[in-house]
Amino acid sequence: MECRYYQRLDDGKIECLLCPHHCHIANGKTGICRSRRNQDGVLISEVYGKPCSVAIDPIEKKPLYHFHSGTKCLSIACTGCNFHCLNCQNHEISQVAPSDVGHYHLTPSQVVELCLEHHCPGIAYTYTEPLTYIEYVTDTALLAHESGLWNILVTAGYVCKEPLSDLLPYLDAANIDLKSFSDDIYQHVSGGHLSTVLDTILTMRDAGIWIELTNLIIPGINDDMKMIREMCRWIADNGLADHPLHFSRFFPRYKIQDINPTPISTLKEAQRIAIEEGLQDVYLGNI
Repeated sequence: MECRYYQRLDDGKIECLLCPHHCHIANGKTGICRSRRNQDGVLISEVYGKPCSVAIDPIEKKPLYHFHSGTKCLSIACTGCNFHCLNCQNHEISQVAPSDVGHYHLTPSQVVELCLEHHCPGIAYTYTEPLTYIEYVTDTALLAHESGLWNILVTAGYVCKEPLSDLLPYLDAANIDLKSFSDDIYQHVSGGHLSTVLDTILTMRDAGIWIELTNLIIPGINDDMKMIREMCRWIADNGLADHPLHFSRFFPRYKIQDINPTPISTLKEAQRIAIEEGLQDVYLGNI
């Protein structure tokens, strides 16, 4: 499947225009996400119609607590991510090439049929980074809306404005992983920049998407309470005080194995600060 967001360069490479990495991809190679390949001057999505994971989940697992709570959704994921978080919880499918794992063959219409067959009212694009297979998400989400289903995006929010704007008409809700409120931490832990994620949050807000935010607190990395207060203040100042914030507990994963799980007391202190800053619904996860 040909990707929609790229341009050809004079040296035979392709510049991917999906996210701020703007990968320059030589023939036969992929970008950072591992799933978008330069094939003789055409950028190809190697995961279109090939989800590596299909499941039925409670919507609260996304987590979404204030959007159709008590219902279930069909969850799908393809391999790939444009972040390389050192603590990735799903690195077995997000930090690998499509050829490294098994997959299903499901066209967008088949995903919708599967959702209807199992009486799920909506589809969640989740587990990895759905924005790296945005063409598959957009095509599926359009058909889902036509069938009366809603669409959920679970994302780190690292995407350029044009691809995001093309997807927004078909989204109903999103959980956005706000990893910290420090650009230095974003660069060191994930390989990206905070400003893009904040722009994504505001763009979704302006489009009327229901937003819930998740902040995974890692001891010694992003657990500074002054920074957490600044983050909560930004959320409140930008009209999101009535949108849930989920503080999530860290457990050793992937390349961060030498840090103990987040103390419950740290999560409760973050929750107290968030409430002080005017956030109305603050939840603790992974506890």
